[in-house]
Amino acid sequence: MIGLIRLAVFGFVALTLVYVLVSIYSRSVRRERLEKEWDTDPACEGSLPDERAAFIEAGMAAYRHSLRRKLIVLVYIIPMAIVAITTYLVNYQ
Repeated sequence: MIGLIRLAVFGFVALTLVYVLVSIYSRSVRRERLEKEWDTDPACEGSLPDERAAFIEAGMAAYRHSLRRKLIVLVYIIPMAIVAITTYLVNYQ
């Protein structure tokens, strides 16, 4: 029983680390895509830097409410479900 609790604690810490890293990576990819979109748009040439920053912040605000950001939570759910199913199948067969 102690081994299972230790596995759960260390697993949760590891999954939290993975979640943070995936979240940071996803945000940086989204920000970079918004920056490239602004830079390649010919209508934006000669615009103020404040407009570019506002465009990027508006895109990041939309990202914060997107489905992609919410799906990153599956980093917790899928491994925990696999461990739970494996534990059940090994112990109760």
